Amino acid sequence: MRGRGKWWATVAGTTAAVVLGTGCGAGTGSGGGGSGSAFGRETVHAEIVAAVEKAGLPKSDLPGVGGPIPTGSTPRPTPSTERERLEERAVACTAAWQYVGPPVVGSRGDLEKAVTALVGKDWVQGERQVEKLDDKGGTMLRITLRKRGWVMYARHTGVQQSLTMEMISLQATENACMNRFTDQEKESLFGKDAEQG
Repeated sequence: MRGRGKWWATVAGTTAAVVLGTGCGAGTGSGGGGSGSAFGRETVHAEIVAAVEKAGLPKSDLPGVGGPIPTGSTPRPTPSTERERLEERAVACTAAWQYVGPPVVGSRGDLEKAVTALVGKDWVQGERQVEKLDDKGGTMLRITLRKRGWVMYARHTGVQQSLTMEMISLQATENACMNRFTDQEKESLFGKDAEQG
């Protein structure tokens, strides 16, 4: 086992891949992963979006996860493989916002402002890590926040290579919802390094 950080980072990464590949209306249901909690997916998504707007983060053309499905949106196809069904379940446990695109001046500071706005909404800030990605100045900042059974990762990744780009994300996952996955399902979805429980 590699610890909860590895497990939740993998969840967030898989969610990003699922969102990027699905278009609008990702996930099913409107509550907190089916928990019926008053503090569910839509509420968490609304807090993320409000923090993003307040901080002035760049506009994202990527689909978000966890908000209400827009009227008239094309429904996602029914999952046909076990992997697709597991991915659908993982998305249903998640609320997220992300930007992937050209660098935006001041975006790392704006992410810090979004984190401050979330702390103002009773999210508790925890671990903070800065990781060097390459020898050309690429780094990743990750800040963990927790609130009422949810874990959120706020990330800013600046990749300086032949093509310069930025990735910014706020991805929250509901613990109780993800705990419904069996060890075998976790391994199938996230690989052998996923935390077992």
